Amino acid sequence: MSSQRQASSAAQVPHLSPAELSYLYTSLALPQNPIRPDGRSPTQFRPLSAESNILPGTNGSARIGFADGTQAIVGVKAEVERTVLISDTLDVDQDAETVEGAEESASAATGGHGSWVQMSIEIPGFRDDDALPVFLAEMLRESLVGSVGGNEDNGERHMAGGLKGRLVINKRWHWRLYIDVLLLSQPLSYPLPLLSLTTHLALLSTKLPKLKSTGEEDPFFDDDWAAAEYLYPRSSTINSNPSQQVRPPVTLLVISVGENVIFDPSREEIAVADAVLAISFTRNSDSDTGTDEPLKLLLTQRGIANSETENGNGPDSAAAAEEETPGVWRPRRGGIKRSVLAEMMKTALKKGGVGEEVLAGLEGVEVA
Repeated sequence: MSSQRQASSAAQVPHLSPAELSYLYTSLALPQNPIRPDGRSPTQFRPLSAESNILPGTNGSARIGFADGTQAIVGVKAEVERTVLISDTLDVDQDAETVEGAEESASAATGGHGSWVQMSIEIPGFRDDDALPVFLAEMLRESLVGSVGGNEDNGERHMAGGLKGRLVINKRWHWRLYIDVLLLSQPLSYPLPLLSLTTHLALLSTKLPKLKSTGEEDPFFDDDWAAAEYLYPRSSTINSNPSQQVRPPVTLLVISVGENVIFDPSREEIAVADAVLAISFTRNSDSDTGTDEPLKLLLTQRGIANSETENGNGPDSAAAAEEETPGVWRPRRGGIKRSVLAEMMKTALKKGGVGEEVLAGLEGVEVA
């Protein structure tokens, strides 16, 4: 098993010579029109096919496949669970730590809790407790439970907010979501964007039974599945209520090479990147802000080897410069320029930018 995992990890590293890496870096860093190995523009994504509602026994499901054969399937299941209330846990003999936990459970009863969303990822060649699937699952789950939005003062707060709020039935009951992700083949590139897009599409197709009970009664649902309601309302039903325009978050992978910003990088492009950034965002439900950025940034994670300062002035930078050989590529030391980081965010989040194009494309699959 260990040799299989080592082989899987080795498959993630492109076998390119220093000269090939140098040529690739120079091509991607061209100031006017960077040249990508597959001929795509800097903001162009790989061709993909997508479909939803493919698994019969689930509340929602989706499949997305890239043209290189890499595919992912996501299934979402929901079950009703009792919410722990402060009256169920608080006794006079309990200590301060228990009281604090009870207060958290009380707030969860009104605003939802991150533990109500559980995610597991299966990748061929990796065990469930290996670093890659565990990290990917937690990163995707963190963006899901971190998404908020909508007006929390109206009577439809839980339907207008993020995923946690949508799982609230009443103060005594909630939905628990189980999101199972399966990568069907060895990943030919870092699989985070593929898994995120498929999870987004699966959540868009997720339906929950229609609630017939009211108030704090024990939940009673309509047994007619045709009357079930979408976890995230369809586009055709939210035009009159902008506060419900929030959507599940999407995480995209962005790299910088020189001054250029490149989306949906291949593993070869990641190998020569100066910086790698994972941007998680969702549709901004506040339509009254008048902002040119209708998308809301949720989180970013940056991966840079040997990063010591943001300006690349670490103690080893001078020595590294002296060791550079013309025509031979070496990993860049230091951090990312603030101007390049700002350009990454702007390109992803601005009105009519890459983020809106991705969400619009997935919305089209939802309607189909």
